[in-house]
Amino acid sequence: MLEIKDLFAGYNGKDVIRNINFKIKRGDSLCILGPNGSGKSTLLKSIARLIDYRGIVLIENQNIAAIPRKELAKKIALLSQNSHPAGAMQLYFPYTVYDTVSMGRYAHFRGFLKDLSGEDKEIINHILNKLDIWDIKDRVINELSGGTLQRVFLARTLAQTPDIILLDEPANHLDLKHQIELLNFLKTWANENNKILIGVFHDLNLAWRFSNTAIVLENGKIAVYGQIENVLKSDVINPVFGIDIQSFMQESFNIWHRI
Repeated sequence: MLEIKDLFAGYNGKDVIRNINFKIKRGDSLCILGPNGSGKSTLLKSIARLIDYRGIVLIENQNIAAIPRKELAKKIALLSQNSHPAGAMQLYFPYTVYDTVSMGRYAHFRGFLKDLSGEDKEIINHILNKLDIWDIKDRVINELSGGTLQRVFLARTLAQTPDIILLDEPANHLDLKHQIELLNFLKTWANENNKILIGVFHDLNLAWRFSNTAIVLENGKIAVYGQIENVLKSDVINPVFGIDIQSFMQESFNIWHRI
């Protein structure tokens, strides 16, 4: 179980998220929703211990503040927006797809990259096949399209085989087919391996497909938290987003129904 207690975090001495409390158990998927600037990415970075925070983050009742960084990487992996294609194009070294995904095993290494164990290789090969990038494993990542590169970075995250995966807009840069395939894969992966998934989404349709629980942030605080169907039906969500979401979705459905 992951448990967050009285979490505050921000930048330059100013809190972006305040008094965050929630729990999520193994096998579950949680989506974090909210307008721009509400603190979604800051919450993920706090859970991953990438920024300073006040409060407590527990994994199986163990405070992550006491876990060495390399050991924490075996428990939590984050695919951040900074890992997305725009940032990747600034890489100094032209790594291959295989080498990039292999870096996800760094917390498990006993030697150098060339010393991958049989288990390491089996995990890497499985993920490359699952994300449909096996055929391009020898290509240099600087040559890849944004959508393909996004799958490579996700594969690197999955290669860490952590207990908790944090995903900041994981479907960015992907076409509709690969968005659906990716989210179906992630949910199946979490259920079959008894893992925890937490994802930030702007697209509520994707959030519904991805998650069984949801948090909506407003101005850095939790506005509503619970089962996703209850969250999306709540009286709170429309004022947070400043739009009648249900009516908008119904109008969109009617357009497709007429085609």
